[in-house]
Amino acid sequence: MRTLSSILQPVDPNERFKMRRRQRRREVRRRRLVAAGSILALIGAGVVGGVLATHIHRHNTPVPAAAPAPKPRKLEPRPYPTEVRGVHVSMALANVPGQLDKYIELQAQGLNTIELDVKDENGEIAFSPGIPLANKIGAVRRYYNPREVAAKIHSAGLYLIGRVVTFEDPILSAGWSQLAVRRSDGSRWLNNGGLGWTNPYDKRVWRYNVQIGVAAAKAGFDEIQFDYVRFPSDGDISQIRYPGVHAQPMGWTIPMFVKYAAEHLHPLGVRVSTDVFGLSATRNLGIGQFPGRISRFVDTIYPMVYPSHYTSGEYNIVNPDSRPGTTVAYSLRDFRAKLRGRTTKLIPWLQDFSLGRTYTLADVRDQIQAARLEHAKGFMLWNAGGVYTDGALATPSFR
Repeated sequence: MRTLSSILQPVDPNERFKMRRRQRRREVRRRRLVAAGSILALIGAGVVGGVLATHIHRHNTPVPAAAPAPKPRKLEPRPYPTEVRGVHVSMALANVPGQLDKYIELQAQGLNTIELDVKDENGEIAFSPGIPLANKIGAVRRYYNPREVAAKIHSAGLYLIGRVVTFEDPILSAGWSQLAVRRSDGSRWLNNGGLGWTNPYDKRVWRYNVQIGVAAAKAGFDEIQFDYVRFPSDGDISQIRYPGVHAQPMGWTIPMFVKYAAEHLHPLGVRVSTDVFGLSATRNLGIGQFPGRISRFVDTIYPMVYPSHYTSGEYNIVNPDSRPGTTVAYSLRDFRAKLRGRTTKLIPWLQDFSLGRTYTLADVRDQIQAARLEHAKGFMLWNAGGVYTDGALATPSFR
């Protein structure tokens, strides 16, 4: 006979807690299994839906990603004439009613290029370039509408160059004195003609002039030609002081300026060029013009090889002005040597004005033939008054 003690087993006081814990664990495992089953069901539905979409809606291949945006097409400049035959036209002359049409009519004599002032030696800008500083200092004039002029010249089939006089700038140097070339006493330095210059070292001067070139390019000009892109030469240069720190030597300042200009203008589809002194390829003139260095960054160099500007004995010629063709040939020969191995074009400015003696058609033609002998890309005729010798542009080639 079992006693009461044999029937009633000892009770563990923690058993009830352990049982509830086991129940919770089983419940957690159950919920996890249910959740996992739901996820698998959703995945399965997605797979089935994808298969159905592929076969029912015939999406046999994945939809391709959107194609990348095409790169912007590089703007190309207007082709150069086979042989450039051009003249300079001032902004004031372009403002005279009908005068621009008269220059265009020279096409009948062989003209194919016009170089038009955008900014001149006085610091005046021929139209509003949309630059606040230009308005503030009073540099803006209203000589012509650049878009209308470009359209007119292009409709005649002519090539259009915009001339930007760079560092000689009486208006900017007076209107913002911090940018001016100074004298030793701190006053503004002036050249022999009483005109002020801006500091070629100052990047703010660079930016101002290039912005003007950009405005002309956007208006339709085919090429931006920087003139007076040098350090001052005519005046008491011993008194010159250039404000600020000059991180670059003079010999590299002008090349770096034209590099800066090309970086901003080439993307607009225009050429960039510079005017240089006719002797700058022969020797160092102390003005920062080194054609070999400049040619790395520009499309064309235009040497001003005016025979009347060469002194007696240059190139062993007793009177260079009396032998214009020979003088031009010797000068261009030195330029060809400096530009050897480069694609930079060489186009000289030739003298079509009288200084010291009367220049004739024969004198102009003599220079043109010399330029051809030296394999120049063409020629430009300079006359500050805009009066050009009849028949000069029609000079026949001897080839």
